[in-house]
Amino acid sequence: MASFFIPLTGLQADSTALNTIANDLSNMNTTAFKAQTTNFSNLFYQQVGETGSGDPIQVGAGTQVSSNSTDFSQGSYNTSGMSSSDMAIDGNGFFIVKDTDGATAYTRDGSFSQDTSGNLVTDNGSLLMGYPAVNGVVNTSAPLTAISVPTMGQVQLPAATQNFSMTANLDSESTSAFPATVSVYDSLGASHNVTITYTETAPGTWTYSAALPAADFTGGVAPAPITGTLTFDANGNLTNVAQGAAAPPGQAVGTAAGDIQSIPLSFANLADGANTLNLNFNLLGSGGTPTISQVDEASAVSGTTADGNAAGTCTGFTIGSDGTVTAQYTSGTQVVGQIALANMTNLQGLNLQADGEYQTTLASGTASVGAAGTGGLGGIQDSALEDSNVNISSEFSDLIIAQRGFEADSKAVTTFDTVAQDTINMIH
Repeated sequence: MASFFIPLTGLQADSTALNTIANDLSNMNTTAFKAQTTNFSNLFYQQVGETGSGDPIQVGAGTQVSSNSTDFSQGSYNTSGMSSSDMAIDGNGFFIVKDTDGATAYTRDGSFSQDTSGNLVTDNGSLLMGYPAVNGVVNTSAPLTAISVPTMGQVQLPAATQNFSMTANLDSESTSAFPATVSVYDSLGASHNVTITYTETAPGTWTYSAALPAADFTGGVAPAPITGTLTFDANGNLTNVAQGAAAPPGQAVGTAAGDIQSIPLSFANLADGANTLNLNFNLLGSGGTPTISQVDEASAVSGTTADGNAAGTCTGFTIGSDGTVTAQYTSGTQVVGQIALANMTNLQGLNLQADGEYQTTLASGTASVGAAGTGGLGGIQDSALEDSNVNISSEFSDLIIAQRGFEADSKAVTTFDTVAQDTINMIH
């Protein structure tokens, strides 16, 4: 009888709704858990006749579960007693993880820890993926790799400086020599101060002289300084560099073929026995413009940068809002990678897995990967975890509604059972 089938569909749908609510409530303390809602839709209708005006007379066949939609809204943050390996996403996106079988998954759960190799991993051992860094420089064009962080107490080997730059202005009205110093490291990790002395010889023309202190060399005898000439245009822009005894104007400064971008400096016979210190004095900034100018302002250095590092011991690490992972050493800091995030076109199409992980499907679309804070992706909050977004008040309200629906369908079944029994009794 259809009278039995119809309430049975309601019981099945209500059971699914009750299971969904129970799952939400059981995960209300699960990190970054996203609540779900069961949605119903009616089944097909059977036409049993027509009215006198030709309107169809239809009888429904019950209900069904049309979807279990997931609420991907942001959960609140928990920052109490979290470690530096814990993190939360502020906005859109998912962490990218790779399990032990090499399969890629996505999660909002940022409760990571370090394994014995220093890799950041989830509680089930999946590797957190991101962009690699070489000598402290992140390459966002490289394939994703596991984010590995030095463990506490791990020794960082020294690295000799290869490149340094200086942002400075030379006073166009000054005739005095202007010394500027930048700190660099040799292959043993010892620090040296390279002094670049600028001296104006004519309007728009300055000589440079690069040297280390005599005490830095074997026997305390310093070699002749490395010299050359800098030429500036009428706007104070560095335009040409002549190295050594070459007469100005020398080579044009720029990025075109044949232009000069850096001045090579070399210091051998260091007193501590380190390898020859070969340096590139970079003349251009990130935008391809010279970092040294000459205008009518006091000569000054506004900043210097140099790679390389001394030996040190790891004391911890931090994670920036853009996902940059920076290891902290007793000798300084070094960027070791950048966490990548992913987002999908249709989040409802994701395939839910255990351990708070998701996998993409044809319905969700492929993942769009990028750095935190770019392309609509959220930022990363260090030493915090995202709480579940389960609303206990709403869940209890939905629980009452689902319970009443289940009771009503149950009552319909027992009522139809009574009607069927009375029908049988009429026959006998």
